[in-house]
Amino acid sequence: MSKLQQAAARHRTPRSFVDLRKFASDKSQGLVATGSVGDNRFLSRRRLLDLPPCPVTAGVIALDAGCGVVHCQPADEFIIVSEGAITLTQPVQALTLGPGDSAVLSHGAEFSWSAQEPVSIIFMRYHSSQPADDSVVPIQQAAQREPSGTPPAHLLLTPAPVCRNFTDYRSVDGAFTCGTWDSTPYHRSAMFYHHYELMYLLDGSVTFIDEIGRTETFVRGDIFLVEQSAQCSWESREDVAKVYAIYRPA
Repeated sequence: MSKLQQAAARHRTPRSFVDLRKFASDKSQGLVATGSVGDNRFLSRRRLLDLPPCPVTAGVIALDAGCGVVHCQPADEFIIVSEGAITLTQPVQALTLGPGDSAVLSHGAEFSWSAQEPVSIIFMRYHSSQPADDSVVPIQQAAQREPSGTPPAHLLLTPAPVCRNFTDYRSVDGAFTCGTWDSTPYHRSAMFYHHYELMYLLDGSVTFIDEIGRTETFVRGDIFLVEQSAQCSWESREDVAKVYAIYRPA
C-alpha cells in the first residue's frame, strides 16, 4: 500500500489518540517532512503524523549531535524533549531542555541550538500563527496554577473535579495555548474534541476510550495527542497534572 493509500485509509477511520513516544521510536510510522528549508537540520529532520489538512502538524524532530541556527522560526511551535538534551540560545537566555522539558518557539524567533548527543524532540506546530515577540518561552512545570473551568456537567459521571491552570504561552490570535493544568479525579463520558491537544503527564494517570472502543491508559511521563474530531471518554482515579499544547479554532 502506497503512502497516499495509507493516508486515505487513515482519514476514513475515526480520529482518536496517539502515543507520541511510540511514534517517535518507530521510524516506520509517519511521513517525512518536505519543504524548502535547505540544510537547516532543526527544521528539516522531521517525521510527521498523518493528520488531515489543517493548521496543525505534529511529529518528531530527530537530530544528531551538532549545532545550528534558526534565523526565523516559521510558526508558533511547542516542543518537548523525548530523549537526549538540547540547548537553545538567544541573546537574552540559554535554555537547556532535557527529557520531559518543554518550550514554545514563537513565530519569528531567532535562536541557535546545540546537542552533545542525539536528541529526539516531539513537536506540535500552529501554521496559521502570526509573528509574536521573537522569544523562546520555557514551560514552567511548577508554575502557580489558578482555578479553571471544569468538564461540562452533562458529561460528568462523578462529582465535578477541582481544576487549575497556568498559561505560559498564547498565540496572537488566541487559538494556540500552552501551559500546565491539574485536576482532582473524575470520570466523564465521551466528549467531541473540537481541538487538538498534546499532553505530557507530570503526575497521575488517565484512561481514554474512543468511539470504536479502543482503550489506553497513559501514566506519568507519557506524551500523547488527542486528535481533533475524536470522541473520547476520560477517567482519572487519582490527581492528574499535565503540560499541554492546544490548538482550538475560533
